[in-house]
Amino acid sequence: MNALVEGARAVAFDLDGTLVDSAPDLAVAANRMLDALGLPPLAEERIAAAIGDGIDALVVRTLAESAGKPAREDLAVRAARIFRELYAERVFDAGTVYEGVREGLAALAARGLPLGCITNKASPFTTALLERAGLARWFSFVECADAMEQRKPAPYLLLKACAGLGIAPRELLFVGDSGLDAAAARAAGCPVMLVDYGYNRGTRVEDAGADALIASLAELG
Repeated sequence: MNALVEGARAVAFDLDGTLVDSAPDLAVAANRMLDALGLPPLAEERIAAAIGDGIDALVVRTLAESAGKPAREDLAVRAARIFRELYAERVFDAGTVYEGVREGLAALAARGLPLGCITNKASPFTTALLERAGLARWFSFVECADAMEQRKPAPYLLLKACAGLGIAPRELLFVGDSGLDAAAARAAGCPVMLVDYGYNRGTRVEDAGADALIASLAELG
């Protein structure tokens, strides 16, 4: 693990499930959306299992699980609009920053490493969440998936970050919580480290092909 940090010229982090536990706020918004559509609510852990591929995917999965069948496209579009309105009201009300995150970011910043956030969450929600969680000050670059083709596991966001920093992909260490993060890093040519918590939708992080596995970002110090 130390070799990964020593070899990096910058470090980037996934957001949901890596830096913050955002499931409580996502679950509230999702269940309020379901209620508005006359559908039964879901337990928070079922909604957490749908996190990772962006809001549209979360809405489609949530609708299907609640209704017991795939949602019609027009319903999914309407539901996503409702969800965005509801989620914007509370992007970080009940969520928490994972233990060790601030310590890990401080330790890396003390090394003089540029730090960034690379997420499948859309820009408006990402900006608001990082600000409200008190994490924005650590990041000199933030890359968000505002179009479907940009989302991890596609390497687009990681390669864009490398180009902006003027570094080779092998010099950007990416830290995430799921197989999506590992696949995106591998496709981009970046070393990747996974945390053993978060939202991995049943994928064992040990089997995701990461270069290292850690229990806390504090270990990065």
